[in-house]
Amino acid sequence: MGCAGCVQRKPWDIPFVAEPREVSALRRMMRLHLGLWGLHEISEAAQLCVTELVSNVITHVGAGTPTTLAVSMNGTHLRIEVQDPDTRALPTLIQAGADSEGGRGMALVDATADRWGVQLHPDRKVTWCELATGLNSPNGHSGGAPVARAGAMLGLYGAAKLSGDLSPSALSVAVAQESAINVIADLLHWLRVHGLDADEALDRAQTHFEAEVERTGNKG
Repeated sequence: MGCAGCVQRKPWDIPFVAEPREVSALRRMMRLHLGLWGLHEISEAAQLCVTELVSNVITHVGAGTPTTLAVSMNGTHLRIEVQDPDTRALPTLIQAGADSEGGRGMALVDATADRWGVQLHPDRKVTWCELATGLNSPNGHSGGAPVARAGAMLGLYGAAKLSGDLSPSALSVAVAQESAINVIADLLHWLRVHGLDADEALDRAQTHFEAEVERTGNKG
């Protein structure tokens, strides 16, 4: 059964030439992808890591170096990789002085990310870092229990067929009303963590509701 409430976070990568002018475009791309992935909370940290990892290539390998940015999920961590062809210029963590103009890049990554490292391959090196997302699963939601409940409900809503023999005596009117209110509240949480306008959604839902009432009323 599909998971309508899940967020599919497929790995992506983009080759580029390491130049200072490319950094802002890479930051923007990261911000947009994390918005689609519902990971707004770590967007600033991820953009900072991209800036420092790419700047490290420009400074220590050289401007104009063919480079690749790759982003994926490693369990519930966001993994950011910057790949370049120089296997000799290895990133190092140094203590830069207060007046130093350089040397802070990997220190910032170290302070921002949960972990980072370097992988050497015959033709390239991969400098990577990982950020905790707070998710319960790679395709899960951020936002806690209300969003998880709404996601589960959406999955069931899309897969289940409504039967016409539901008994109104199964729940009292008061309990049913409270359940409906809770569902609506959880859906508003779900909309918010995905960067959507909850008020607009409520207005549209009300419009749909009133049109349906009018249509079914006219049939009667």
